[in-house]
Amino acid sequence: MGETRDDAVGEAFDKAAKMMGFPYPGGPLIDQYAQLGNPKAFQFPHTSVPGLDFSFSGIKTAFLYFLRDNGKLSSNFIEEHRNDICASLQKHLISMLMQKLKQACDQTGIKQVAIAGGVAANSELRKSVSEYAQKYGWTSYIPAFQYCTDNAAMIAIAAHYKFLQNEFSKLDVAPLANLQIGD
Repeated sequence: MGETRDDAVGEAFDKAAKMMGFPYPGGPLIDQYAQLGNPKAFQFPHTSVPGLDFSFSGIKTAFLYFLRDNGKLSSNFIEEHRNDICASLQKHLISMLMQKLKQACDQTGIKQVAIAGGVAANSELRKSVSEYAQKYGWTSYIPAFQYCTDNAAMIAIAAHYKFLQNEFSKLDVAPLANLQIGD
């Protein structure tokens, strides 16, 4: 129904974490530090993408400038405000997801919502989906934390089984990110 025009939200988390000097994957660290911070401490701009699509590139750029500009005022800005930065960024990114999810449910009448992938482990997303489900009468499906694996891991395990079955593509095959399957 909606897709990203650039990076997925998990990539936005990881790239923001890299800007802050965190190791990869940084999304879980942002979530960890966010638990100790104030999500209203800093504000970030919203992107306005029509329909149900997403774009996180503007947020990442704004975040880069935010760190750069505040770093000029204090060389220890990130260290001094790490928890609040993480909480504010996390709340902002998840609010963008939730806005589009609510819009999709309103447009379609869907009342059953499931989350998956690596970002499904994010505590703010899990909490927000549960709160929206209760508020709007949805049934939510949130996998146990251990089942929230990164999409790359899912692709890797599928490739592993293809390898075991000796199923290989020719070397001239090109990737197609938006492959349409079926009619």
